[in-house]
Amino acid sequence: MVMHVIRTEPSLHQPMFYFLAMLALTDLCMGLSTIHTVLGILWGFIQEISLDACIAQSYFIHGLSFMESSVLLAMSFDRYIAICNPLRYSSILTNDKIVKIGVAILCRSSMLIPPVIIRLKFLNYCRPHFLSHSFCLHQDLIRMACGDIRFNSIYGLALVISNLLLDSVLILMSYIMILHTVLSIASKDERIKSLQTCVSHISAVLVFYIPIIGLTMVHRFGKHLSPVVHVLMGNIYILFPPLMNPIIYSIKTQQIRARIQRLFLKGT
Repeated sequence: MVMHVIRTEPSLHQPMFYFLAMLALTDLCMGLSTIHTVLGILWGFIQEISLDACIAQSYFIHGLSFMESSVLLAMSFDRYIAICNPLRYSSILTNDKIVKIGVAILCRSSMLIPPVIIRLKFLNYCRPHFLSHSFCLHQDLIRMACGDIRFNSIYGLALVISNLLLDSVLILMSYIMILHTVLSIASKDERIKSLQTCVSHISAVLVFYIPIIGLTMVHRFGKHLSPVVHVLMGNIYILFPPLMNPIIYSIKTQQIRARIQRLFLKGT
């Protein structure tokens, strides 16, 4: 619905909403890549998955996670330009540049992962073949492997540092500069108005990173926790951002909220 509203409403053809459409598309693809195993297990239809399908699913899950992190970084750059350099906003974030940013995000999230994912196909899996979640993750697969997994461990850590960790640091830096600019504004009303434009994005960042941190903590320190905790954190990691992001932006963004209301009123 968010993507439809942005596509059909000319007033929403702006950089901020183009990035929001990218975020909505990423969330949609994340849901589509996991729904068959998540619902299949919850409804009791399936209890196993082939190795090839598991590897493919892990590629899409990790790739889409990196893509969402990259989109959130691009959105923070958009907010930085809008608040810190508003007079040059339209000249900096042109349609051509937005397309280039989108292509860069797609390449970054899809081309760095194959080496570590392809290697999963050639590992021997001699340990019990039980997944911790209702979907496949790289961490789960290498936990079941009994061969040399040093490459997967080191390369996987490098991917996390160069994508998720780097993006979070850059997002934090952008908001430090935004806050510095906002605090220099004389009018209190203008300061509040400027910060309100960032509330939706900050909420989306928290909705994305908090489940990832929680799942990482469970994988790292929760080996003796109940399997229910692992399953719960995994499902929150997969389902919470796609559930919350459309709600956050529909409630907090006046243009989208008004367009969705008109859409429903037309239907009635």
